[in-house]
Amino acid sequence: MTPGDHPEGQQQPARSLLHRVTDLVRGSGTPTQIISIVNPSTGVPERQERAVIDFCLRAGEAMLAIGASAADVVAMLVRISESYGIHGMHVDIAFTSITVSVHRGMDDEPTSVMRVVRVRTTDYTRLQKVYRLIYEITETEKPLDVEVARARLVAILHAPHPYRRWVMTAGQAILAGGVVVMFNVSFVLILVAAASAVVSSWLARRLSKWAVPAFFSQMAVAAFTTWIAVLFFWLREMGIELPGANSPTVIVISGIIMLLSGIGLTSAARDAIDGYYVTASARGLEVVMMTLGLAVGISLTLGLALRMGVPVSVATSLGPVIEPVPGIIGASLIGVGFALTSYVRLLYVPLMAAAAGIVFAVYAVLAPNLPQPGIAPAFAGVVAGIIGYLIYRWVKIPESAITMAGIIGLIPGLALYRALYSFMESEFGVTASLPELVIALSTGVGLAAGTTIGGFMTRSAFGLDRAARLALRRSRVVR
Repeated sequence: MTPGDHPEGQQQPARSLLHRVTDLVRGSGTPTQIISIVNPSTGVPERQERAVIDFCLRAGEAMLAIGASAADVVAMLVRISESYGIHGMHVDIAFTSITVSVHRGMDDEPTSVMRVVRVRTTDYTRLQKVYRLIYEITETEKPLDVEVARARLVAILHAPHPYRRWVMTAGQAILAGGVVVMFNVSFVLILVAAASAVVSSWLARRLSKWAVPAFFSQMAVAAFTTWIAVLFFWLREMGIELPGANSPTVIVISGIIMLLSGIGLTSAARDAIDGYYVTASARGLEVVMMTLGLAVGISLTLGLALRMGVPVSVATSLGPVIEPVPGIIGASLIGVGFALTSYVRLLYVPLMAAAAGIVFAVYAVLAPNLPQPGIAPAFAGVVAGIIGYLIYRWVKIPESAITMAGIIGLIPGLALYRALYSFMESEFGVTASLPELVIALSTGVGLAAGTTIGGFMTRSAFGLDRAARLALRRSRVVR
């Protein structure tokens, strides 16, 4: 029998083997993530749709202006739109603007609206009311009428602060005083740091009214705070020793922690992890510029002081380790001060003080066993993120408020001060300041990453809804 007599019998085994190998390699089913789907028509009247979009833009603007992460804003707006029957809304955030688009099918024109975010403020009471309004819309069977919701939102955004400005200024004094308490120094320096914070707050407000750019305002306030410390060093050089004024460096450190943009740092890291790289880059650049203004103000003052012969010294005045008991007390005071400066309702101030004390206690336990830069702050940040989300679920206090109150006492003010001092004192300033700059950067990134991971783990434990999954989809890498 020749091969040509039974061609099928001869070819079948090879063909079957080829099909089996092909089935092992060839993909099956739909892709892991579909690149693009044309959204069907929403079925919602165009006027109603435009009203919902306007409400979403206003709510998103309020959240973004207060420092909420891009993923949180997107998730909230998607929840609102779906509650009103609009599915497939696309939200794009670019730090200073929000764009909302709805594809209304092949037969109707799409709707796309952009709103610019011009104001940057800190009022967590106002943001808490926005969250509660959104909760009434998204967590009920029948949401509020969109016109009613819009009117209530406008009323919230135009409402006065929960207390007067002098209370907020007192909060800044308490925050600066809490930083000094952490280093366990004299009561005199606590009062001086608090008074310095009050004057610095007034100076910053005046410069803002004169439309001075934030960079120069930050530089001027940092220089003022540093000159107060230089005055103490000069008095000591002249033989005038004020009682209890043995560590004036803490005045500068308190000013650094008060002026550093911790909220911006945390939000930038959160946006980068969530995949919103444009927003994260803009937030990060803002933090860099504000920190540069702070650094320039301190460096110029230190340089002038050294050239004037004033022996400004930091290496022998403070140790690198903060004792647990003064640290916890000081961190709690910082939590109180941050709550007041952020216009948190007085009822919730003790919660923020407790959160700050707990986070620092965790750091104090871990720091001796984890000497690597940024590791212990990262674990403390995880605890802050967990506490922040749990309290948010309980009383709807904005998560970022509790998180920042927890970690602000750990912002590396001493490391940054030493880096700037080394930069101005040494002939090889860049090389000399590099170790302390690495420590400061590692601590800041560790805090930001820890709070992000802690919040994400807690949300995942309670279950991410569809809106949250859509908001986080940018961070996925699909192959």
